[in-house]
Amino acid sequence: MGVVSWETEVSSPVPAAKLFKATVLDAHIIFPKILPQTFKNSEIIKGDGGPGTLKKVFYAEGEEIKSMTHRVDAIDEKNLTNSYRIIEGDALMGILELITGEVEVTTTPDGGTLYKTVHNYHTKGDEVMSEENRLLASSRLMRLISWQIRMLIN
Repeated sequence: MGVVSWETEVSSPVPAAKLFKATVLDAHIIFPKILPQTFKNSEIIKGDGGPGTLKKVFYAEGEEIKSMTHRVDAIDEKNLTNSYRIIEGDALMGILELITGEVEVTTTPDGGTLYKTVHNYHTKGDEVMSEENRLLASSRLMRLISWQIRMLIN
């Protein structure tokens, strides 16, 4: 199994706690409302939002991804960190065993927020994640983060 990793950082004027709440704690409720062109709905299939919780996300018509299942590994509301994994669905592109992600939201000296993510794409066996697939996954992620922040600002 190979692993392709990358980090993203996005600055925002939205307060750190508000951004964490919207993008981590309440994402399954907020995403379909603020991004209906991307998300159809989302539901918790198991758990209460804490570690071990399973969430099923359904994407809107016309999206390349139809659904995915997301598992919360750890969540720290005090330090505004979250780790999770995508364990099934079209987001795995048929070549990935899983995708792990870590989110860290911090307050910047000017009172804004730095939203940092690390994603690790774990390929199945000898599969190789092409540059095209990496760029596609990266652009989806950046589009999602940018939309979330824009919607929270407005």
